[in-house]
Amino acid sequence: MENDSVLAVRTWIENRTAELPAGFASDVRAWLLVLLDGDSRAKPRSHACVYVYFGGVHPLLENWATTRGHLREITVTDVTAALSPLRGWQRRNAIAALRSLFRFAKKRGLIFANPTTRLRMEDIPRSLLPMTDAEVLAVQRIAVTPAQRLIVALAAVHAARATAIRRLTLDDLDLPNRRITIAGHGQRLGELPHQTLLAWLDQRRATWPKTPNRHVLINAKTALGTRPVSPEYLKRHLLHQGVYLERIRGDRVLHEALTAGADPLHLALVFNLSHTTASSYAAIAQNLLDDTAAVEELPLNQWRPRRRTS
Repeated sequence: MENDSVLAVRTWIENRTAELPAGFASDVRAWLLVLLDGDSRAKPRSHACVYVYFGGVHPLLENWATTRGHLREITVTDVTAALSPLRGWQRRNAIAALRSLFRFAKKRGLIFANPTTRLRMEDIPRSLLPMTDAEVLAVQRIAVTPAQRLIVALAAVHAARATAIRRLTLDDLDLPNRRITIAGHGQRLGELPHQTLLAWLDQRRATWPKTPNRHVLINAKTALGTRPVSPEYLKRHLLHQGVYLERIRGDRVLHEALTAGADPLHLALVFNLSHTTASSYAAIAQNLLDDTAAVEELPLNQWRPRRRTS
């Protein structure tokens, strides 16, 4: 018996494709079901992939339907014109979805020629790619003090935002049970943050033994009161040294998305993300996974390893 999530996706596919013009509905429905279930020629894709791919082609199909009656009538010129106003991930998602749809249609004899054959993916901005080895080593060289190492560890392991790190209090820590609450979201404390917390708390206790401040991160000024450190504190310790917390945090979420099957619900639960943010990371991960799969499917004489840039 199919579980509820699969049944929900099937119902969604039926409802959304029923809204399409008649000449496109059945072919698009068949395509989405193959994405969902897989077949002898293709492996099943994640639910996130189904949602993202349909979202990429839906507005294009509706536009084409005003002058075209079937997928076989779509030309290279039509595809180029439809993609021309799109930028960034919106364009990349649309290209990935169109390539998948028309490959499906060509393999099953629904079209005579594939108008997406010559489409190429644009380079992904570096901030949306996993961190390179060089970037990781640079962070390790810069983050050397106990405070710096703690900040980086919280972003790298728990995907904590800068504001949440500044506002973290001693009451949010349960060191004996290895638990931490970040921005109201309780979770198991990772090994690296646990070790860096112990090191920083030792230094904090030795430097300001009588401080009334309950915030984990304090400095000479805030140790006299109860307020958290300012945003400038993090900038001075890391950003001005070339360490970008959002880059580290994004890398953590993206890594989880790549290893957990690009499931937005999983990301939302693990990192306390909004549905929109979780879906965005899932879409990025799915595109990266699709690119990897496409490279792996190439004949050996057409494959060239991509050079990793720092």
